[in-house]
Amino acid sequence: TITREMILDRVWGYDFFGDTRLVDAHIKNIRKKMGISCIKTIKGIGYLMEGRLT
Repeated sequence: TITREMILDRVWGYDFFGDTRLVDAHIKNIRKKMGISCIKTIKGIGYLMEGRLT
């Protein structure tokens, strides 16, 4: 499981002061492009990717 804050830190950097909802918007777009729901939302925590990456 990875939290929104962890994603923000790794993608945008530690000093990013934006809204964590930005991550939600990008996750939504990734899900739409992949056409499958391998990224699960863990309510109150963050996200979990299921399956295998190839």
